[in-house]
Amino acid sequence: MRGVWTPEQIRAAEQRLFTRTPEPAVMRRAAHAVARHTAQVLTECTGGVAGRHVTLLVGAGNNGGDALWAGSFLRKRGVGVTAVLLDADRAHQGGLLALRRAGGRAVRAEGPNPDTTGVGAEAAEAVQRADAVVDGIVGLSASGGLRPMAAELVDRVLMPIVSVDLPSGVDPVTGAVDGPAVSADVTVTFGGRKPCHVLGPGAVRSGDVLVADIGLDGDLPEPELHVLDAADVGAAWPVPGPEDDKYSQGVVGVAAGSATFPGAAVLAGGSAVRATSGMVRYAGPAADEVCRRWPEVVVTGSVTDAGRVQAWAVGPGIGTGASGRDVLRHVFDSGRPVCADADSITLLGADPTLWDARDPDAPVVLTPHDGEFERLGAGPVGTDRVAAARRVAARFDVVLLLKGNTTVVAAPDGRVLVNDSQQAWPATAGSGDVLTGLIGALLASGMDPWLACGCATRVHSDAAELAARDADGVGAPIGASALLDQVPAAVRAVRRAALT
Repeated sequence: MRGVWTPEQIRAAEQRLFTRTPEPAVMRRAAHAVARHTAQVLTECTGGVAGRHVTLLVGAGNNGGDALWAGSFLRKRGVGVTAVLLDADRAHQGGLLALRRAGGRAVRAEGPNPDTTGVGAEAAEAVQRADAVVDGIVGLSASGGLRPMAAELVDRVLMPIVSVDLPSGVDPVTGAVDGPAVSADVTVTFGGRKPCHVLGPGAVRSGDVLVADIGLDGDLPEPELHVLDAADVGAAWPVPGPEDDKYSQGVVGVAAGSATFPGAAVLAGGSAVRATSGMVRYAGPAADEVCRRWPEVVVTGSVTDAGRVQAWAVGPGIGTGASGRDVLRHVFDSGRPVCADADSITLLGADPTLWDARDPDAPVVLTPHDGEFERLGAGPVGTDRVAAARRVAARFDVVLLLKGNTTVVAAPDGRVLVNDSQQAWPATAGSGDVLTGLIGALLASGMDPWLACGCATRVHSDAAELAARDADGVGAPIGASALLDQVPAAVRAVRRAALT
């Protein structure tokens, strides 16, 4: 499980490190990592390092200092280096001296003979001839988009960008982008990932995130956020053992769909089957359709006749009228873990008295998208998705899975998992029904609800990726049925990762 730390946590850890190791030595350690990975980018893109040219976009402060020191190391490998100084009077003096001593040169961003945008001729030429660009414009203390001069220079870049710590212009805490920002091919960060590397647009703009060890490991506190690797999911995913039978693996009840709209029932029930649930019981008016598509599902027409289950997945397509309310009330009253999605969330927002039927000892998972989140009476999600999810999880004492390109899973005790998918293939009708079935099956197995949501989200995302891409890696839009068909392959992949 990968940790993610806030800028404040990283800065505090750095201060503890500086009591043992001088700050300039730590900076050189960080810069060496930037230089090493920039050299790798050069090799991949141009076939070599010596004789190539790297341009540094250098802001004030330590972020710019890291870039300048990285430039000095690249010079020693035969790379031509030009630093474009966005604030020459506040450039890091130690880094600038090191670059010049190594034979690099520095020019002002505005310089003499500026063009109509204010960019100097030397700066423009340096950006245009670069084989790679190092983004050292702003660091973890920045907020808002790039200033006009920096934005203009970034807009002229044609070759790969290596960002120092984070893509400049991305909010370090929320990953939001409010104005011009860098889109990096590689981000080299120090000590640990930051929220901007896994949240929102920042996750996409960070490119490949590489964590450089600068000696912080013993000084870092408990991470603010967690990200599950494939191996984590594979190790947690339930598989039958020699002593298991269909009951011991977990029996999940699915209450979804209607006679008019049976698709939600077919998708949610099918995903529970393909999640390797020991038994799936479907209860609802789409029983015939579910049985026709999934003959292994035990079907009945009503939740009152469903029999014993270890967890419920409820909501997709049940409607928001009286019958839907009765279904949700019965499921809440069962005393079993519940994953409530879609119409269930709308019902809870419209009629908060439905919460009264809930067994206080039975965990509940809510899985809203942004619109459903607002229907709960929680207000707009806003740019800080983690804070929003935490707030609602604590308010309702639930595990809150906030859907989106970046999915946030918040437990009522404040723990947060993030699935930092960089693709949007699951953005299709019915894919949420598939996710509901996956979560329900994992809840029935006895898995911790917070972890169950994280594991289900990862497999759901991986299945969408498998469904969308052909052997050549070319993506195309998919339907939820195609995503569902790839769930077993996605489970096998995470299991394989856990075993290797």
